[in-house]
Amino acid sequence: MSKISIIVPVYYNSDTLELLYEDMKEKILGKLGDYEIVFVDDGSGDNSWEVIQKIASKDKNVVCTKLSRNFGEHAAILAGISVCTGDCAVTKQADLQEDSTLILDMYESWKRGNKVVLAIRESRDESAVKKFFAGCYYWLVRKTINKDMPQGGCDCYLVDRKAIEVLKLMDEKNSSLTLQVMWVGFKTEKIYFHRKDREVGESRWTLGKKIKLVVDSMMSFSYFPIRCMATLG
Repeated sequence: MSKISIIVPVYYNSDTLELLYEDMKEKILGKLGDYEIVFVDDGSGDNSWEVIQKIASKDKNVVCTKLSRNFGEHAAILAGISVCTGDCAVTKQADLQEDSTLILDMYESWKRGNKVVLAIRESRDESAVKKFFAGCYYWLVRKTINKDMPQGGCDCYLVDRKAIEVLKLMDEKNSSLTLQVMWVGFKTEKIYFHRKDREVGESRWTLGKKIKLVVDSMMSFSYFPIRCMATLG
């Protein structure tokens, strides 16, 4: 029987973690068969780690991983992928903004032979300001890095064990893991979903982190910065 790993990056999510686990338990865990949930505490300053351990005490399939400090969401997901033991792994945000049943759809796609499954935001309930900044980032990505980046963006994805091994060999430290997943070139399917607005807690995804992601993405995947410097020179 195949096994799926659910990677959950955690950063100041103590108020949503138990809600997230109960939601997954109610909707999907009984339908997955063999599974594990890998919580990765990305240097949270609240009691997220204690909540993770509490959940682990109730479910033997929960794996607790703690980073020494805050390295960023992409590094946290890569850490989770590095320790997971599933035949495939799917990322899951801890903010309750995407329905847990999305994992079932992605898992079924993997069973059909797709090695990478991208969950694309078809629509979202968030504010106009958040939509604007997200739209600007994905527009920049399409124009300068990867023309295949979906307009709605992609934060959640499923990767097969073969793709996991390639990502581990790449060993990128400051980069967009989503773009790496799209770059590896395995058979891919896109699944569309509606992203809900955040109802519990507040986002730690600051403007500075967004700008850093843009710069890191350009430096890692695009000739655009080099061409700019050559032109100026």
